[in-house]
Amino acid sequence: VVAIGMMAGWLFPTIFLPAFIAVLPVRVTVKEESESGLIDRFAEYLIRNRSWFLWGPAVVVVVMATLIPRLELNDQFVNYFDERVTFRTDTDYAMDNLTGIYSLQYSLNAEDSGGISNPAYLKKLDEFATWYRQQPGVMQVITLSDTMKRLNKNLHGDDPAYYKIPDNRELAAQYLLLFEMSLPYGLDLNNQINVDKSATRFTITLANLTTSEIRFLLEKADTWLSENAPAYMRATAASQIVMFTYISERNVKSMIGGSVFAVIIISFILIFALRSTKYGIIILIPNIAPAVLGFGTWALFVGEMGLSLSIVTGMTLGIVVDDTVHFLSKYNRAQREHALSAEDSVSFVFQRVGKALIVTTVILVIGFGILSLSAFRLNAWMGQLTAIVIIFALFADFLFLPALLITLDKLKQYKPQPTEDMKGIISHGKSEITV
Repeated sequence: VVAIGMMAGWLFPTIFLPAFIAVLPVRVTVKEESESGLIDRFAEYLIRNRSWFLWGPAVVVVVMATLIPRLELNDQFVNYFDERVTFRTDTDYAMDNLTGIYSLQYSLNAEDSGGISNPAYLKKLDEFATWYRQQPGVMQVITLSDTMKRLNKNLHGDDPAYYKIPDNRELAAQYLLLFEMSLPYGLDLNNQINVDKSATRFTITLANLTTSEIRFLLEKADTWLSENAPAYMRATAASQIVMFTYISERNVKSMIGGSVFAVIIISFILIFALRSTKYGIIILIPNIAPAVLGFGTWALFVGEMGLSLSIVTGMTLGIVVDDTVHFLSKYNRAQREHALSAEDSVSFVFQRVGKALIVTTVILVIGFGILSLSAFRLNAWMGQLTAIVIIFALFADFLFLPALLITLDKLKQYKPQPTEDMKGIISHGKSEITV
């Protein structure tokens, strides 16, 4: 959808807008460009102090990059909504006074058909349930082994000493049959055991844990099953919260790979469009830096990210590249068509597109900033981080990129001049070498 919108954003200004302006009775007052404007003074200041604007932002980018690993992936879908939404307040009340809304579901297989009555299987279920109940954030565990222990106790006169797993498989099977036959009409155990009694359902109810805490809990559970349970009992938890637990991690990895691929493709396109390999390589830096600065700032002040933030880099990449292309195309034009020096080319760029880039950035920041007022966290966080990245994109194009271009052009033009001693050494011998 965004790609379609971008195509429309190109099509209308290039086809409709010129024709529309041509037929409008618009009178344009020609004004002479002022050479002492704020933009020009800023360009002059940047040129004089380009070393600060080159190395200062570079250090900041490196520092912010070191903060990104501190980001914690968290997708608690209840917390997607703030307290203005009735669903959030009702859910918070239920978790505080009734039970949790997050659950983990296991389907734990027995060794054979009817094997759920095997005492060894039931004891392993009971051990797994005991382990889970000891973990922080676990509110309840529902398992067949608890039912079998209660039945054993009930059928021995409610003697607490018999609250344990039956030692005999046939006896456990009789208990299970008796329990099924005693259920009210229309009820059965198909929600807990399968038809041939070769697997049972194992349910854990959780408090409002973060997805990182749930990932850690699931990893510990998988380790426990692999170390303590037979191979046929090993299973992976499944539920809605398990899906949300891993979706951000997968999306972030896809975002990184997709963004790197996109930047490389963009570089090749610009090499072809600007007919310069140098500019195609240079554009990598100001296009990657805003995302690094944005996520580093988010790690510093918020510390966690979710599903919505995993798309910010891909969504803002086009905006960031757009600013950089405007700057580089005008810089390239100043040098190719007007034969200007690096410093004059930078001044030329600021005069031509400086105000346009500022206005565009302000409009985009205000537009995405409105999303931060949303009661839905996915929208609010996406709007906030997108606005931050766009602001950093302007800083990268206004501060770092001009200083980098001037520095690289100076290095290209630099030719070391030999000293008198060097001339003497070079000209010594039968033939004289002119440097």
